[in-house]
Amino acid sequence: MERIASFCVDHTHLMPGMYLSRKDGEVLTWDIRMKRPNHGSYLSPACAHTLEHLFATYARNSKWSDHIIYVGPMGCLTGFYLLTTGMTPAEALALTTEAFQWMADYQGEIPGASATECGNYLMMDPVAARVEAAAMLAVLKTLDPDHLTYQN
Repeated sequence: MERIASFCVDHTHLMPGMYLSRKDGEVLTWDIRMKRPNHGSYLSPACAHTLEHLFATYARNSKWSDHIIYVGPMGCLTGFYLLTTGMTPAEALALTTEAFQWMADYQGEIPGASATECGNYLMMDPVAARVEAAAMLAVLKTLDPDHLTYQN
């Protein structure tokens, strides 16, 4: 089998940031890398699950909602994938920055955290989610939308 595109990125050089991972026609896959791979600090499953609910809820309720294809965590627990269509890099970065600001400040009930809406609704950690969102927000605020590329 052929190696998939995400395995062709040298993870030993990846730092927290936002990268255009791939382009499939009109669909852009954004790598929202919150943790440096293979350095011992990862998102806990409960934190990642909470961020997934919050990030997806924010993105799908934003002014860009019609451009959101998917928001989901990476299995390695170092970040998220955001799939968009019809958005510029500047708009994708703005959406992500706004979402992480909202998540860093969020104090309410976690959207979709009930037995009827989620398959593991008790696995939530809103405190860790706020901390991790705030840490990533600081990274996002330093980024330039014209340079969201992997540096291998």
